[in-house]
Amino acid sequence: MLPPFCCSPSTDHTTLRRQHQERKMSMLRFWRDSAERQLSALNAAIQTLQDQMDRDAQAPS
Repeated sequence: MLPPFCCSPSTDHTTLRRQHQERKMSMLRFWRDSAERQLSALNAAIQTLQDQMDRDAQAPS
């Protein structure tokens, strides 16, 4: 069986573990950034709707 292409066969366990942790950290940061963008979009939509509701409530009927 061939070793994975991302790892050289001479790499020790500590280095492999460190590389795995760095890839995992990168993935988790990507997910966090995505969640923050979605949360910002939701907050903006909520604020816009609240502003519209407040404006409509103040408009003379």
